[in-house]
Amino acid sequence: MSLSPLLFVRQHFPSHRLPDIGAEVRRQLDAAALHRQLPPGAEVAIGVGSRGIANLAEIVAALVGWWKAKGMQPFLFPAMGSHGAATARGQAAVLAKFGITPETMGCPVRSSLAVDALGSTPEGIPVVMDRLAHRSAGVMLCGRVKWHTDFAGNLESGLFKMMAIGLGKLAGAQNYHSHAYSLGLEQVIRSVGRHILATDKILGGLAILEDAHHDTARLEVLKTNEMEAREMELLALVKTWMPTIPLPALDIVIVNQLGKPLSGSGMDPKIINRNVSAEYNPWSGAPTIRRVYVRGMHPLSYGNAVGIGLADVVHSRLIRLVKRGPTWLNALTSNNPAAARLPIHYNSDRKCLETLASTVGKSDPAQVTAGWIHNTQDLRLLAFTQNLKPEIDARPHLEITAPPQPWPFDSKGNLPDNLP
Repeated sequence: MSLSPLLFVRQHFPSHRLPDIGAEVRRQLDAAALHRQLPPGAEVAIGVGSRGIANLAEIVAALVGWWKAKGMQPFLFPAMGSHGAATARGQAAVLAKFGITPETMGCPVRSSLAVDALGSTPEGIPVVMDRLAHRSAGVMLCGRVKWHTDFAGNLESGLFKMMAIGLGKLAGAQNYHSHAYSLGLEQVIRSVGRHILATDKILGGLAILEDAHHDTARLEVLKTNEMEAREMELLALVKTWMPTIPLPALDIVIVNQLGKPLSGSGMDPKIINRNVSAEYNPWSGAPTIRRVYVRGMHPLSYGNAVGIGLADVVHSRLIRLVKRGPTWLNALTSNNPAAARLPIHYNSDRKCLETLASTVGKSDPAQVTAGWIHNTQDLRLLAFTQNLKPEIDARPHLEITAPPQPWPFDSKGNLPDNLP
């Protein structure tokens, strides 16, 4: 195989990084004064999700510290639907891997899959809520607002989705995804979120926004009476910061890692231009990508390889890391069994790339265009084949950092774990 040599490229994005995260959390909470809704000494449940959010432990610790300073008794609970293999211990372990434990946070972490029934929405969707949270004096949400991997709308991933699927635990996640077949997921999370807000159990939420560098860019406390409208505004803003693979078309994209900390779908479908059923190039604003090759798994995925079905070929090492239980459970809970299908796989990167290069309709491998990324969350450092240089040169935010280099295969035909 004689693929075109590689150009290593740095993609420059504007930075919106907050200089002092803890101070901003406290400033936002002071301005919102959520504690005035509760009597002194009340028990406050703080819901935390399962995504790989930058500075999450620092953000949560600042939340806990503020509530304690106001004389309240906060505790943390996982608000993550079916993640962590849908067990109480597994979900607490997810938080622990993010540095969120009773010892580091200075408050209890309580994890349970038990839920309380809260009636039904106008569409007839039964609503449930984490029992520990529901039986506290009040609930505060802590979650990232961003584009959803599976659909496009005015309200996607964020506090409303956390109120529905996160607080609903396994029972709610299964039920809401089933109703999404007929209603659409945006309508489901809107309707369930409104129903939960009407119980007056939610105190408010801390919305976290990240820029294209995966840095904390904005923190904003949303009161319940403004949550829906303001979350839509924040989503529109963060979409303008969304990183992309910066070229219009590629024959092959190589992805070093998939994983739940990176995307709910393992890989962000809007980056690799697939949907959760592995349909090719469904997103009109994303580059056209003919083949996707995945080499490994994020270490904090705990064997959950959901999203592996979006790849055309994977390295055999990834197959060996797959744990069927959490992978199948996640795929079935979200009603996307295709996301757990196992692709073609070989024991070397060279063999995998040779196989894919032969499927893109080009008889000369030197004409095959390829891009190499670490994962779909971090698109700052990339590599592209040299035959794409005119397109790279035409984009001022792309910087070629070194002369063309041969593909760095080792004696076994494998590439380095990280971009050189």
